[in-house]
Amino acid sequence: MIIIQNGQLVSPTGLTSADLSMDGGKIVAIGQHLPVAERDTVYDAAGCYVFPGFIDGHTHLDMDSGVTVTADDFATGSLAAVCGGTTTLVDFATQDKGGTLNQALDAWHAKAEGRCRCNYAFHMAITDWNPATKAEIPSMLERGVSSFKAYMAYDALKVADDQLLDILQTLKPVGGLLGVHCENGVLVNALQAQEKALGHLSPAAHPASRPPEVEAEAINRLCYLGELTGAPVHVVHLSSALGLEEVRAARKRGVKVYAETCPQYLVLDETRYHLPGFESAKYVMSPPLRSAADVQALRQAVANGEIDTIATDHCSYNFHGQKELGLADFTKIPNGGPGIEHRPMVVYTSMVNSGELSVMQFCQLLSQGPAQLFGMYPQKGVLAVGSDADITIWDPKAKTTLRAETQHQNVDYTPYEGLEVTGMPRLVFVGGQLAAKDGQPTDAVAGCYVKR
Repeated sequence: MIIIQNGQLVSPTGLTSADLSMDGGKIVAIGQHLPVAERDTVYDAAGCYVFPGFIDGHTHLDMDSGVTVTADDFATGSLAAVCGGTTTLVDFATQDKGGTLNQALDAWHAKAEGRCRCNYAFHMAITDWNPATKAEIPSMLERGVSSFKAYMAYDALKVADDQLLDILQTLKPVGGLLGVHCENGVLVNALQAQEKALGHLSPAAHPASRPPEVEAEAINRLCYLGELTGAPVHVVHLSSALGLEEVRAARKRGVKVYAETCPQYLVLDETRYHLPGFESAKYVMSPPLRSAADVQALRQAVANGEIDTIATDHCSYNFHGQKELGLADFTKIPNGGPGIEHRPMVVYTSMVNSGELSVMQFCQLLSQGPAQLFGMYPQKGVLAVGSDADITIWDPKAKTTLRAETQHQNVDYTPYEGLEVTGMPRLVFVGGQLAAKDGQPTDAVAGCYVKR
């Protein structure tokens, strides 16, 4: 038995001073001064918060873009995750055009099985919607996949509006949730062509080709499809004040809209696209970083409880050799950035230490919220007897500086280079096994598939 003593147990509703014991991968007792047997292992969490392990609901590991493959696979990505305090990730299994959903799920299981330091689940990205794909939805649910993804941008991935309508109509009666990458892909293509015709080929043309309007228009369209079908919709990686206004407007009409944002949209802004040389390519992601006013609007929305989850959209490419594929053409820069390791520290430092978020809200956004949204609660996302022993002991006073040279993400940069953080994971347990200590991994490869 493992016993955690003297910590402050965190839930979205409050803090509790209590001990916690775990055995067999489960939490078995919570109470004052739990008895300790001679063979028990005891950890002193005095001065620390004890969180249900953090959940990252949006990652792209071992993903082939058709041109290059992400720098992090499930081994390196999950190792980095546990070092930052994340105990479960939800990655995107992605259907190939002409392929089946079951083939995609089989492929992603093969990528992850036996290699993960943290637990893992899968969303299913639908890229080829047809009667055969539609017939596979029940088998996805049987295999533990209850959330799906569609793209409104990227020619190789996007689905048309009538297909989105049919997907939502198909998912509604079975309780499936559709998350959507909301950008108007037709407009993005046209704006990219305009930028290139003007000779604008540097990374600075990236945000110009994907302005907030193309996000907001797509969110508007998705929300009306949700209203038309009565199905809930999930806006992923919300990045702009205009997009946020569309979410608010839809909610006022009674549409069930869930919203996710990411740390990069809460702490970084579009000035990163005007760095010397090709440095700005490190920040080429979609949606792009926005204005300082957008950042402030999203921060306020997070503080107000209008954002349901904070995930990473971790999609790492090395600056040297991968991002450099777009040296002569910004449209060839692989889109994405790393963040799976640093999300809890960045959000805690930026928003909890500033007083904008409480520790309880932090728990809701990074743990209980995603567990509830993605069908893992109360197995995950809560400190309760019978729940999984996925636990992050957080030292609110520990300090470090985020640097590429000391990170565990398998990538040659971090967008948060030089950021001084206060608040770090001291101990991270996955299924009752110690997976990381003081930001460094143990030998445990304890991750299991989460059937949802």
